[in-house]
Amino acid sequence: MKNVIGREIPEYIEGVGKIDMFVGAWEKLKKGWMDEVTIPPPNKAKLPHQSKICKTLEEAIIQTSPKDGMTVSFHHHLRNGDNILVNSIEILAKMGIKNITLASSSLNEVHNPILKYLKDGTITKIWSSGIRGEIGKAISEGVLDLPVTIHSHGGRVRAIHTGKINIDLAIIAASAADNEGNATGCKGKSAFGSMGYASIDTRYAKQVIVVSDNIVDYPCIPISITQNFVDYVVKIDSIGDASKIATGSTRITKSPIDLRIAKLAANVIEHSGSFKNGFSFQVGAGGASLAVAKYIREKMKKSEIKGSFILGGVTSYGVDMLNEGLFNTIFDVQSFDAAVCSSLVENSHHIEIPAALYANPFNCGCMTNKLDIVVLGALEIDTNFNVNVITGSDGTIRGASGGHSDTASGATLTIVVCPSFRGRIPIVKKAIHTVVTPGESIDVLVTERGICVNPLKPELEENLIKGGLNIRKIEDLQEEVESIVGKVQEIEFTDKIVGLIEYRDGTIIDVIRQVKHHG
Repeated sequence: MKNVIGREIPEYIEGVGKIDMFVGAWEKLKKGWMDEVTIPPPNKAKLPHQSKICKTLEEAIIQTSPKDGMTVSFHHHLRNGDNILVNSIEILAKMGIKNITLASSSLNEVHNPILKYLKDGTITKIWSSGIRGEIGKAISEGVLDLPVTIHSHGGRVRAIHTGKINIDLAIIAASAADNEGNATGCKGKSAFGSMGYASIDTRYAKQVIVVSDNIVDYPCIPISITQNFVDYVVKIDSIGDASKIATGSTRITKSPIDLRIAKLAANVIEHSGSFKNGFSFQVGAGGASLAVAKYIREKMKKSEIKGSFILGGVTSYGVDMLNEGLFNTIFDVQSFDAAVCSSLVENSHHIEIPAALYANPFNCGCMTNKLDIVVLGALEIDTNFNVNVITGSDGTIRGASGGHSDTASGATLTIVVCPSFRGRIPIVKKAIHTVVTPGESIDVLVTERGICVNPLKPELEENLIKGGLNIRKIEDLQEEVESIVGKVQEIEFTDKIVGLIEYRDGTIIDVIRQVKHHG
């Protein structure tokens, strides 16, 4: 059957069960309370002065008595510099553990070596906000029998609270920790910043291992992870390479086209009606969207406008804006480069926040609901403003949901920035492969070929026109793009569903089908 945005989704999927269909960004949440049960964190105890220190990661994992069918979680703050996930899965595989559910907050190219464990039955199920590299390609080609579930950052917290993700073992990388497990990501040779995605795992996992290459005297300060949730502590040579956090999508672009898009987006913000004293701001991980901050910074100085807070993933550029007094506070759930660590430690207005506070839709105070302006990227966008950030032009999984739908739904002004085409591949299309964020949450599309306003926001369009901006219909832009690049040959898919796109409220907004190969 088709859900409310017209995506064809089975009512029942073998191995998953009955599908809860997406009914609209706010329909399920309007009543203010939720029917789903809340799973309590586990009770556990240690004896007085009992040591938590293990000599090796393998010894620590053995202490947790791993078993077939377990769920193992990781956080991804080190992004492509992470050393922990692959090593941990290799240890579990050597122990002969099978049928693992992998629940990492995201998966990057650095995790490619675990692909062999998807093939041999060590890992049979995955929950994550993003899947890239060879793992995404293999899943798209049907390497797993069960579909992976792609959730948002806020949706991951909601899934853990409601028991959809039931973590047996959380393995937490920290750049500094003490012998009781108090830990931070802000100090040490591998410092990576906020540990916002790890906090929910430590609270709810049946057992928690903290892994660090920097065991410090008790107590480890500042404390991001507290000792009362930690079962074992391990010192290893290196948790990873923090210099690889700021790879790929987290660098401010030097592309002339992306910079033009960013400049147009900044003009949209300036004339939107939301650019005023006290406004809050977030930019997503993406070349053009990060570059918008550069132009907003100039406009804030010129107009003498002071903002309230920056939210979400934070770069050193955001820290500069805080230090210049352009914003009062940063709420940091994920640091996009290691340079922000000293700010987190030294500036009381730079605050580390857990993913639950950031974006969990099942509480009465997630911060994405207080956002005024967010700028996000897209792999594709259709003429109904639905956005795809997970599958590429070849139909394979290669991106991340992240906080896209969380922030888009909560912000007063949501702007998507992207080129109208990449190479000969259209980005603005009549129909897209996968919907992650519904069009009702998107207010404006900015490309190098013009600005399109969602017809649901006529007042916004009026403001932008009054500001002298040239607004065009998204249908006209799509036809222009098609006239330049031509019609793209449709990708063929099999009937097998390899991925579920879970909206932040737990409903299914779309599915990903297996890419069909010929010959």
